[in-house]
Amino acid sequence: MQNAALRLKTLAEQLMGAALPVRIRAWDGSEAGPPGAPALVVRNRRALRHLLWKPGELGLARAWVAGDLDVDGDLYEVLDRMAEFIWERGEDARSVRQSLRDPRVRAAVRSLVALSAPFLPPSPPPEEMRGHGRLHLHTKGSDRQAISHHYDVGNDFYELVLGPSMVYSCAYWESPESTLEDAQRDKLELVSRKLALRPGMRLLDVGCGWGSMAIHAAREHGVSVVGVTLSQEQAAYARKRIAEEGLTDRIEIRVQDYRDVRDGPYDAISSIGMAEHVGSTRYLEYAHDLHALLKPGGRLLNHQIARRPQADESAYTVDEFIDAYVFPDGELAPVGVTVDLLERAGFEVRDVEAIREHYALTLRRWVASLEANWTEGQRLTSPGRARVWRLYMAASALAFERNRIGVNQVLAVKTPESGTSGMPLRAREWQ
Repeated sequence: MQNAALRLKTLAEQLMGAALPVRIRAWDGSEAGPPGAPALVVRNRRALRHLLWKPGELGLARAWVAGDLDVDGDLYEVLDRMAEFIWERGEDARSVRQSLRDPRVRAAVRSLVALSAPFLPPSPPPEEMRGHGRLHLHTKGSDRQAISHHYDVGNDFYELVLGPSMVYSCAYWESPESTLEDAQRDKLELVSRKLALRPGMRLLDVGCGWGSMAIHAAREHGVSVVGVTLSQEQAAYARKRIAEEGLTDRIEIRVQDYRDVRDGPYDAISSIGMAEHVGSTRYLEYAHDLHALLKPGGRLLNHQIARRPQADESAYTVDEFIDAYVFPDGELAPVGVTVDLLERAGFEVRDVEAIREHYALTLRRWVASLEANWTEGQRLTSPGRARVWRLYMAASALAFERNRIGVNQVLAVKTPESGTSGMPLRAREWQ
């Protein structure tokens, strides 16, 4: 069929009620759209079937992960332009169904169905996590399954993306020209200083990843560390690194749920990029558990992504793409909710540092590493998985830059009844 791109552009604008901000390049080689704009490449008709059978973000994600939808040009620019066209307009499956009451929209959909023939439901890409439900109950079993889906995709792949630091959370940048390794080291040191780590202390690192925080704390500050993770691959990698550093006498890595840790009290707890997995139904339990594991006067450093508050918090829903392909059952909360729950559990919150811009810089470096090693990245995991990571990291970088989400380090103390917190009189002496 000739000039499929023009038909797609016309139909998209009829459905969305706005001018398409990018070019369309279709499977027949035709193009349509603003001259000089980056192109959204529709490689085959199956991309349309993904969208028709699953309208909204999940349909787009399936087409992207399957390789039926691609970008020619700057991915960040395409995502930025399309955000206003689709996501910021709130076009989810429910709103699309409501719009079908309009006869013009129904006519456009019929034309899209004809263009997508044969109209059969395509299978979701194998990288999609299905069958885990959408109830977000956060049982130990479901959390273990979700963590495995995200982290057990190959340590070599994560090495390629994260670099030698193997830290999968926001770095702390002195300047945009700093190296990623320096910025991650500075983040680990910032956490250590906020926790006032010193020789002889016991640190619990919740969600310890590949062991970077545990190694830094033991090597640079002389503490003993217990790190817990639900990922078998992370634990194996961390133990190997610890042995190579000669720190096996100071660091223990466990494949263990934080709810099963019973050997407190600890002098300090670090939770870096882990609390997003806890979920709203379990967060107060999480806070109580960590409070109980600390000795009086002990400190918690909770490093956590936050979303903007909504006028109606009951309307919050988990992002479909992230839930299906990246962090199953992951949930974000406004920073005020996090602070409130920590204090309800008995903590005294002493400092909140917002480092939103730092995560945008971190994510752009990760995307650059993946793109520079694209063929190898696909080989180390799968083409679909590599496409998932590229899309989610680029979209997340823009979300941090546009203040749609943020990240905060919350320092809290298990202050004893005496009121002696052990905190310095002048805030942020760790800097």
